[in-house]
Formats: sequence, structure tokens, C-alpha cells
Amino acid sequence: MAARRWPGGGAAEAGPDELASGPMKLTKYEHACVLVEDGSARVLIDPGAYSHGFEQLTGLTAILITHQHRDHLDVDRLRPLLERNEGVQLRTDAGSAAILAEAGIAAKEVRPGDEFDVGTKVSVHGSQHAVIHPDVPIVPNAGYLIGDRFFHPGDAFTIPDVDIDVLGLPTGAPWLKASEAVEYLRAVTPNIAIPIHEAVLAFPKMHFDLFERLAPEETRLTVVEPGTTIEV
Repeated sequence: MAARRWPGGGAAEAGPDELASGPMKLTKYEHACVLVEDGSARVLIDPGAYSHGFEQLTGLTAILITHQHRDHLDVDRLRPLLERNEGVQLRTDAGSAAILAEAGIAAKEVRPGDEFDVGTKVSVHGSQHAVIHPDVPIVPNAGYLIGDRFFHPGDAFTIPDVDIDVLGLPTGAPWLKASEAVEYLRAVTPNIAIPIHEAVLAFPKMHFDLFERLAPEETRLTVVEPGTTIEV
């Protein structure tokens, strides 16, 4: 897949319909939680049990949940976050929507191919969590492409059928090994790869160094420390 070049993300000139409207801001919280700011949109993805620092956020236009596992969906901390952000759109996969309904929280279920507006365009890609073990049931998983630029795959190796500027790259989990993450990075070939989903690792730098060494030539690995905001 040929990588598209965007302002701030690479070199080659983009076509008139491919130009980014301005810089996108990404704030990485621990594990898989990321805040995306694109124009007027403030989109929080996967506020889970292994993530901290998102609890006091305000002005959110959307909260997106990729799947139901607790490291991506912490129901107890989601409820006050929703109360703090009146009118925020809550979009989730089918499994998370069912769990939230049991807790008395209404969420709009997403499906592959869906597109919606939360102040910026969001499209949904993929439908299933990666295999952990044949004896472990596979749950739904939704990957989100935000602003046609940043893709958060959740717990899956989904390859969208569009070029990806910035990829949230899964780094460590019971369902992946380092070689699979590298092959996923090569298959997507983003301009920028930001490691996510690393809280289960004692020494994530070992994986970061591997990604740096084996990434496609046109991909820049950018490690974002928890609580840090970057522009892309």
C-alpha cells in the first residue's frame, strides 16, 4: 500500500482533495487511550482500566470504544466522564454497547463501513478482536479512522482499504507477538507510527527499538510518553 503524504507527516505532495486542513493533536494516555483533537473535534478513544489522566477532560465531542475488555472500557470511570461532557457522542462496538446498556448507559453501536461526524469525520473498520487463544471467545472490535488521518485499530490487525497517515500501533498483548506487530506495521505503511497498548510490557523500549529497526523506510516511529501531546 502506498503511503499518502500529509503536511507534517512526510514529503511528497498530496492532491487537492487529500490536503489536511491543519495539524491534528494527539495526546497519549497510558496503554490504548488517545485523545484526538482535529479542528473543533475532541475525540477520546478507549478510556480503559490501565489508562489514567483522561478523567478530568471536558469539551469532548465523542468517546469511542473499540471493544469491551476492561483495558479499553472502564465503565466505572466512563460514567462520570460522560456526566462531565454533556452532549458527547458515545460510539461503541456491539459487545461494549450491550455491556453499557446493562449498566444503564446508552451508546450508539457502530458497524464496519459506518461513517459519522463528531466535529471531524470518523469511519469504522474491522469487526473482530484478534485471536487470543482458540478456547477464548472472540469479541467484536471496531477500528476507528479519525479525520481521514489517525487510525486506532483496537485489538486487531485490521488494514483499512485507504492509506493511513498516522497509525496507533499495538505493541504488547496476549494476542500478539512482536513479529506480528512488525508485519502489521509493514502492511499498513503509515507515515507515522505511534506505539500504543504497551501497559502489559515490563520493557516496552525493546519493542520500540524493534519497530524502529524494521519499519518501512517511509515510516517514522514516534514514541509518545503518557500525558504528552504532539502535533501531526
